[in-house]
Amino acid sequence: MTTQQIADKLVAYCRKGDWENAQKELYADNAVSVEPEASPAFEKETNGLPAILAKGKKFDDMVDTMHSIKVSDPIVAGNSFACVLDMDATMKGRGRMPMKELCVYTVQDGKVIREEFIM
Repeated sequence: MTTQQIADKLVAYCRKGDWENAQKELYADNAVSVEPEASPAFEKETNGLPAILAKGKKFDDMVDTMHSIKVSDPIVAGNSFACVLDMDATMKGRGRMPMKELCVYTVQDGKVIREEFIM
């Protein structure tokens, strides 16, 4: 798959909130996920697809209600692409909160090898 094809598929999955299937299909086994900063819930950097899948499950378990998910069309340049993820969720024990971040992805050999979330 080209970077554009991967970007389009990833955005389609994310618009449905289907992080797990996106990662299983599109991510390399040695992918890296980078958060804006370390938090009590998540490390700054998560290495490897199994750990990224576990991180996604942990996030889903923290959500009480997902009110909306909006994802921009991807912007592709070479082997990278970016999109804006805008979520409105009620988090367990934390209340309702908007979450908006720039998501930047790097592709190598037809798979996502890095994702970075910037707020």
